[in-house]
Amino acid sequence: MIELSSRTGRKDIGTLIVASVFICLGLITLYDVTTYSDTDSVVFPTFVAYALIFCSVLVIIASWLRPSQSNGFGSGDWWRRLLLVATMLIACLIMPVSGFLPATAIAFAGGLFAARHEGWDTRSAVVFAASGIAIMAGFYALFRFALGVPLP
Repeated sequence: MIELSSRTGRKDIGTLIVASVFICLGLITLYDVTTYSDTDSVVFPTFVAYALIFCSVLVIIASWLRPSQSNGFGSGDWWRRLLLVATMLIACLIMPVSGFLPATAIAFAGGLFAARHEGWDTRSAVVFAASGIAIMAGFYALFRFALGVPLP
């Protein structure tokens, strides 16, 4: 009985921290878009910021109603998490200098290495490289030509 009461009082600390950070990032984004001079450029970041805030609030509510035993941090490899975050940050920082495609290639490669738990062989490397090139080219064409977004 003592174990049950200690389990029910346990909250997902990691989940609450990350959801709170996402709420703060959404609020920062909403503040940042007030400085945009082009009204068309405000729509997408505003929508994403509201969606981020709304989903983060839902995660916090769900975490308080039904806490998990994993405490929100899980048991995965930390180097994979750090690699994913680091490559995303690097891609964001170098995009104005290098352009869209090189920065996207860095983000794709880092995310792929972080997510791939199996070993690497020649066939899987070629398949992933080809699919990455196709995805990056598709997003470039979508943003540049279909949506008319100016890319660095």
